[in-house]
Amino acid sequence: MDDVIHLVFCVRRRASIDDAEFHRYWRDEHGPLVRSVQGDLGIHRYVQAHTIATPLNDLLRAGRGAAEPYDGVAELWWDGTLEEFQARISTPEGLAAGQRLLEDEARFIDLTRSSLFLTEDHEVIAP
Repeated sequence: MDDVIHLVFCVRRRASIDDAEFHRYWRDEHGPLVRSVQGDLGIHRYVQAHTIATPLNDLLRAGRGAAEPYDGVAELWWDGTLEEFQARISTPEGLAAGQRLLEDEARFIDLTRSSLFLTEDHEVIAP
């Protein structure tokens, strides 16, 4: 398997933003911003998974004693090693792009209640 860096960002909206506006902004404003810095950061895939408003989510959480849901999950992929990823995001262009994303995220994401981390993927069921 080729080296791939996968970042998972579990997001919660700011309390000052209603649910519909959060999802609209994330999809229609922030999504295109991420696309615009794709080359500067070397991102090869970006997916937004928006939480569906359904009572089934409450049943799923209750059955497992799980915590409150995130409003969604963003996933980003980079080709290469961790060292190559670090080098790419540390360039002047990468740092500027990262700063633009952070400033925009602060407009609609409650960063203190969200979580992000790098993962190592292990495929269990493949298409």
